[in-house]
This record gives sequence, structure tokens and C-alpha cells, in this order.
Amino acid sequence: MSIVMHQDVLQLFGLRVKQLRLAKGISQEDLGALASLDRTYISGIERGKRNVGLKNVEQIAKALNVSIAELFSTPEFNQ
Repeated sequence: MSIVMHQDVLQLFGLRVKQLRLAKGISQEDLGALASLDRTYISGIERGKRNVGLKNVEQIAKALNVSIAELFSTPEFNQ
């Protein structure tokens, strides 16, 4: 996998987390608290700067009250 493709996946995931967070009307700080993650970590995810581990993906999904699959359910991930 090239660095560009890797970065695109991180950015797509980050945008999806941000989309879902905003749809729920919660702040990064609130999401961090709900997921037991630091607000700065959430910020890094949303900016595509963090390569998120599976346990953290699970925690974010639970905090947003969505399935893990829903975190990856955008047309861009299906390309």
C-alpha cells in the first residue's frame, strides 16, 4: 500500500467519525469522554493524522452508538 493510499484511508475514516459526531451534536471532548479517549486523539483521528487501532475503533463506534461497519459505510470506502 502506498503512503498516499494509507493517508487517504486515515482521512476518510476521520471524516466519517467527524460526520457522525456532528450528526449526534457532540463535541470532540464529549466523544473523547464517551469513548474513554483523549480529545486531542479524537482531533488527530478527524484530521487523518492517527492510525486508529481496532480497540479504539470499537470504543468510538460504541460512543457514537453505531456499528463498526457503519463507521466504514461510505461510498469512498467501497472503491
